[in-house]
Amino acid sequence: MTMTATVLTATTEAGNGVRPLAGKVALVTGGSRGIGRAIALRLAADGAAVALTFRSGQDLAEQVVKEIERAGGQAWAVRADSGDAAAVRASVAGAVDRFGRLDILVNNAGIGVLAPFEDIALDDVDRVLWTNVRAPFLAAQAAAAHLPEGGRIISIGSCMAERVAFPGGSLYATSKAALTGLTRTLARELGPRGITANLVHPGPIDTDMNPADGDSAAMQAGLTALGAYGRGTDVAATVAHLAGDGGRYITGASIAVDGGFAA
Repeated sequence: MTMTATVLTATTEAGNGVRPLAGKVALVTGGSRGIGRAIALRLAADGAAVALTFRSGQDLAEQVVKEIERAGGQAWAVRADSGDAAAVRASVAGAVDRFGRLDILVNNAGIGVLAPFEDIALDDVDRVLWTNVRAPFLAAQAAAAHLPEGGRIISIGSCMAERVAFPGGSLYATSKAALTGLTRTLARELGPRGITANLVHPGPIDTDMNPADGDSAAMQAGLTALGAYGRGTDVAATVAHLAGDGGRYITGASIAVDGGFAA
């Protein structure tokens, strides 16, 4: 039997001219490409001023900024390696300096090393855990000093935190599973201040790093209940819901946007 990877489409624009995040400021880490880009564009479309970080690919980051500005929004891109603790903290401070406040933090930047468990080097362990676990922790810590009542911390995990369906994902799955503990703890500690913390687990999403026509795409699509890849806009729609008034009573949650990968 031959499987063809398909992509589900979704409407992502804020409807009827409603801008539910007007007056808000969001920081999206890793916002120059893929899922992060989709999130930055969606939050901007919903009215938020958006700061986004990038590690490389300044041209891509500037394209996101220009796209937001052409639509009448405000955006700013800053280079920040999520493996660098000082850069992570500085990106939060920079967003506040640029826009005067911070309401929404989206911990999206992440890296993955897929290899047999026995072959993973210590340097890879450090690099993945620094980027995927330490950076969200430090960014949340820095953001918490600025978030007002109604503030949001939203982290992007992975379907592999819930189900590791093929070998080689031990390090990546470990790093993304750690975000569950962080999110639940933040929900408890920041809840009395009216700040929510949630985690979104994407499944196979069509990006330049994991295209829906790639070598492993049919296998990945076949592991989902829907038999298809999703789009970055699918993840962005869930993030936008959590960031807006609709997410005010959701906290400590892990929400799958995975086409049923973990079902």
